[in-house]
Amino acid sequence: MNETRRDRDAEGRAHNARPRDGLGRPLPYGTPGVARQPEGIVRTPRETLAEAQRLLDEGMPFHAHEVFEDAWKSGPEGERELWRGLAQLAVGLTHAARGNITGGPRLLRRGAGALAPFAEAAPYGISIAGLSAWAQELADRVESGPTVDAAAEAPRLRG
Repeated sequence: MNETRRDRDAEGRAHNARPRDGLGRPLPYGTPGVARQPEGIVRTPRETLAEAQRLLDEGMPFHAHEVFEDAWKSGPEGERELWRGLAQLAVGLTHAARGNITGGPRLLRRGAGALAPFAEAAPYGISIAGLSAWAQELADRVESGPTVDAAAEAPRLRG
């Protein structure tokens, strides 16, 4: 009998415990990986931006995406699209760095589109125009095939 055993969390839900690299890709069990970003952390917007920027600068956009996802899920209703758009930019960079020439550009453009309604307000000093220009330029470049270095391509979140 070939029994497949799935990793489970304390509540019995499926939870992949395999180590991951800096771009969130699973590694073989027993391989040293990058520490996972804790989930469900409620941060202030400024703390969210600082932590996400640190992770982006370190070439870990997948982890930055998780920080934005926490803000998206815990923040006020009127800001959810802002945090979701930032999460999409981070995961778009993740896919671009993984060499995904279709999904990376698509997510970068989707994230830029989600941020567009916030351009006038520039909440928390976020450079919406700068991020949108960065996302469009990177999406265009990635479509031609080059895999990018996530740390080298990390955007500046605040102007």
